[in-house]
Amino acid sequence: MKTIAKAALVAGLLLGTSVSAYAVERGGTLNYGRYADSLFLEPVLNDANVDIWVLSNLYDTLLLPTDDGKGVQAGLASAWKLADDGLSVTVTLRDGIKFSDGTPITPQDVAWSLKRAATPDNGEWTFIVGSIADVTTEGDKTVVIKLKHADPAILTALTVFNTGIMPQKAFEAAAGTTDAEKAKAFAEHPIGSGPFMLKSWDRGSTMKLVRNPYYWGMGEDGKALPYLDGINFEVIPDDATRILKLNSGELDGAEFIPYSRVDELKSAGNLNMELYPSTRVQYITLNTRPQLDGKDNPLSNAKVREAMNYAANKEAIIQIVTHGVGKPMTSYMSSATPLHTGDKPLFPYDIEKAKSLMKEAGFEKGFSTSLLVLAGNQDEIGIATALQQMWGQIGIKLDLQQVDNASRTAQYRAGTFAMREAAWTDDIADPNEITSYFVYSPNIGALHTGWKSDEADKLFETSQKEIDVTKRAADYARIQAIYNAEGPIVPLYETPYPVALSKKVHGFLQIPLGNNIFTKTWLDK
Repeated sequence: MKTIAKAALVAGLLLGTSVSAYAVERGGTLNYGRYADSLFLEPVLNDANVDIWVLSNLYDTLLLPTDDGKGVQAGLASAWKLADDGLSVTVTLRDGIKFSDGTPITPQDVAWSLKRAATPDNGEWTFIVGSIADVTTEGDKTVVIKLKHADPAILTALTVFNTGIMPQKAFEAAAGTTDAEKAKAFAEHPIGSGPFMLKSWDRGSTMKLVRNPYYWGMGEDGKALPYLDGINFEVIPDDATRILKLNSGELDGAEFIPYSRVDELKSAGNLNMELYPSTRVQYITLNTRPQLDGKDNPLSNAKVREAMNYAANKEAIIQIVTHGVGKPMTSYMSSATPLHTGDKPLFPYDIEKAKSLMKEAGFEKGFSTSLLVLAGNQDEIGIATALQQMWGQIGIKLDLQQVDNASRTAQYRAGTFAMREAAWTDDIADPNEITSYFVYSPNIGALHTGWKSDEADKLFETSQKEIDVTKRAADYARIQAIYNAEGPIVPLYETPYPVALSKKVHGFLQIPLGNNIFTKTWLDK
């Protein structure tokens, strides 16, 4: 374990000291086009990527993920040590760290933040730090995290957004009587310790961040990061409009470029079209509750779901939508997720088998259902149109309902949707997060679908405490076998993150865990 602490110290010394091919320039504001707006800028009671990928710029964690998304490096902590018995983690805080309002970050803030994140039912991610029994402080720099049991993922958990360190006094002074009410009020004017802080937010239109003058990280020029004065996030749901503004120079960067436009933008003289390695998987979520809107729900039948999987020609969708960039899923989790198993695509296309399964299920004549599609998103519309034709071959009449992201999210969380298009990215270098969200029914009912497997639930609970790597891998192999066979999704494909940037943008990174890292981004003047 001494090696871990030593690595932490080395990482702390190296942060911000990589050699650049350019002399960095400071200042300027980056204009970045997003496909959807954020919803709620508070780390604990949050579950949406549109928030999470911004939160990492506003809130810091004790540890940070490495650029490859597989390890940890120093964050607000300069060093850490896992006890030999695995039942505690001792963390040493950096000297002089402050929140964005200039107040010192104390061990007490850290202890309160972690205990709040671990409070049962306090958000959907409490399980990530559910092993925490208590957090105590020693002096003005030391925090001791005491565990209920050995936790194989505790260090990676300390990099995840919901363990973001917050100012206890400011949060408790926020309006409201409950934790949720205070979180809502605090999120309107968040105080964190990340490289940026919120300046203004015109919901549905523009979010403006400015540099945090108290950020601890140092740049290649020996001065405090970040290099940028600020970031303007422009919300542009329509893909074509986002690309048009990028080409015209109104935007310096844009996310979620349709794969049909990747080759075109690669040849653009003013842009760098990037495909960042990812843990992103694309799938269709199926509501499996016995009834929807007071009517019997065919999607609750496992044979119907299996038929829909066999009737979906994933290879064709990959060619149509991703232009060959994607690859078929071999499990519900990405092939880059630790403990992933599977080397063959799930449910190879077999229309005759699909028809036979529909007959066995009692739906030989088919049925009508609906799919929520993000309006203006060319990739999602392409997927939905292809599935509409493919499932039509087994008698399923598919109504495509194009909606905005907020509306779709509301229906999803309420469990009132029939089907929705969706994508997932890991936030932690461990399979427990995606498994909690997709499989473990006590969390959110398996993607808000109502699906449940008692065996998978028990295996997940066991895996959270299992430190024997071989046994834990066996637990996850069985979980994947159960879910891949009968779970509430139609797995489609894995893809990299498509981001287009002006050639005047340097140092931007989207790591495999999805986080947009603007800490070392800079602009040519």
